[in-house]
Amino acid sequence: MQNSLRVGVIGAGHFGRYHALKIRDVARETLVGLFDPDSKRAAEVAQEAGCPVMTSVDDLLAVCDAVVVAAPAEFHFELAVQALRAGRHVLVEKPVAATLEQADFLVTLAQETGLVCQVGHLLRYSAEHKAITQRISRPLYIEATRIAPFKPRGTDVSVILDLMIHDLDLVLAIVESPIAQVDALGAAVSSAHEDIANARVRFENGCVATITASRISLKTERRMRLFSEEGYLSADFGKRELTMIGRERGMPLPGTGGFRRESISWKDSDSLYAEHEAFVAACLEGAPVVVDARAGRRALEAALAVADGIKTTRRRMELSGLIEAR
Repeated sequence: MQNSLRVGVIGAGHFGRYHALKIRDVARETLVGLFDPDSKRAAEVAQEAGCPVMTSVDDLLAVCDAVVVAAPAEFHFELAVQALRAGRHVLVEKPVAATLEQADFLVTLAQETGLVCQVGHLLRYSAEHKAITQRISRPLYIEATRIAPFKPRGTDVSVILDLMIHDLDLVLAIVESPIAQVDALGAAVSSAHEDIANARVRFENGCVATITASRISLKTERRMRLFSEEGYLSADFGKRELTMIGRERGMPLPGTGGFRRESISWKDSDSLYAEHEAFVAACLEGAPVVVDARAGRRALEAALAVADGIKTTRRRMELSGLIEAR
């Protein structure tokens, strides 16, 4: 059995740099090269990560077993296809593709080649995700908030594909039911795409999720709240803290008729490290892919449904005179 995975990184931007530096820490990964069309930026990140700069994607594919695709979202599909056709495993950042047809193609190509196509939905590898699913198995209502100050990075896509898709994927992983209906609204404030959005997702089993994402806020907040017959749970992904109010776990709460409170925090949880460890296990050992192309497609489908919901709501607002028609 192969003991080490030779990994290359395509893209030297914000996430590409993080991936390159993290690969150095994973015992069974070896960073063999990095490519970015911006040669100056590529040289800076490669020097920091301690790897050579490659002159093309083909040159990078020639020396690796697997690649991380951390290029802008519009290039995810074509780069993932190029890598899989070259016989290389792929860890592609979210969104997996731009359209459902492209996502379907990747699902099929990964199956036909027998290669790993893992999608970078980082929350699935967090300690909070594991703790949530251990405590809430039948959610009735979920509220997710992901807001942050404006940064130019990521504005090549809407806030739905930039930020909200993280929580959409996590909600889909928690709720084992198809989506029945999506109502959404959003607005483009500082870029050409929506910078703030809210979606109400109703599932066929009756569960409802309300998800808010913004990249024009004054503060950073990443929270999820869930309630069910099992209790109430609040997770703070920024502070890495979780609180559960129920009857099964934690310290008794006097005067509440038997309720208990459990509080947990994680100071040493590294989701990106866990993501790469899972990638290595899938590539070298054949372990199940935690977030495969099919899961990435489901998250993309939900995100596109939110985008369609925003368009429907905007038309309604234009017809009513609430906002001016574009």
